[in-house]
Amino acid sequence: MRALADFIMRGRVQATLVVVGCAALPLLFWLSAAAACLVFLRRGMSDAIGVLGWALLPAAAWWYFGEPRTLMVLLGSLGLAALLRAGWSWNRVLLSSIALGLVYAVVLGAVFREPIEAMALELNKLLPQMLDGLYQQLSVDERARLAGLIAPVLSGLIAALLQVISVLALMLGRYWQASLYNPGGFGSEFRAVRLPLAAALSLLACMLIGPNFGTGLAVLTPLCSVPLVFAGLALMHGLVKEGRLGRFWLVGMYVTLVLFMQLIYPLLVVLAIVDSLIDFRGRGGPKKGTDQGSANGEG
Repeated sequence: MRALADFIMRGRVQATLVVVGCAALPLLFWLSAAAACLVFLRRGMSDAIGVLGWALLPAAAWWYFGEPRTLMVLLGSLGLAALLRAGWSWNRVLLSSIALGLVYAVVLGAVFREPIEAMALELNKLLPQMLDGLYQQLSVDERARLAGLIAPVLSGLIAALLQVISVLALMLGRYWQASLYNPGGFGSEFRAVRLPLAAALSLLACMLIGPNFGTGLAVLTPLCSVPLVFAGLALMHGLVKEGRLGRFWLVGMYVTLVLFMQLIYPLLVVLAIVDSLIDFRGRGGPKKGTDQGSANGEG
């Protein structure tokens, strides 16, 4: 990966080849976004605009053929990169990704409205089997409200997935930048992520209480979980770096996250909220390996 980053930063032609080439391939749009973030973070918009302009061509073509993800992730990750380059902390960038997720949800609701509604209808038919006897105990109004939540939650889940991909693309771009110009800088930045208690509790309230104020607000539940999950991951990396957990915990966490996401994902959310309250990393003495400075390599 570092070799690819080095190739991207050799010149505008090389950067354009990677960004445009990956954007043209259906499964590599995230790599195109990461490369674009690297160029933008290191050289700014004035030098990156030419590269990004060419990347918009295949992204717009994919949108025309009914695949908006390439353009959405490219522009979304660059929007988050602009905040990071402006000096925003990772905490604020992660919280801002919720607004990006809302934009994604609106776009998806407009572009894929019929498929999402059809999927929601099919899931509604399966609810009696999925909930077993519990569904029979619900009143007519409760069943109708539950059915009304399915479509917003589906839109929110898809939007949250694109939100996660956008954040990961930005992180990969930042990691490349650090590996080229300030090795270890990105690790120091990421391990320092810890959401303030007020922010963590506000996200939890939006996730749990938001749908009670309208079925449309159910889209917030998956979107608000994303910053908490990344904060949970940062906590685990921080504890391993401090030597309070073995590295096998990280390996096990990522393996189980892939295989049993429905179990590990909420656990990371809970860990992030508890960490906002207790501050696990601040209770073990001085932190190790956190003095590398900014990942941009410019001081």
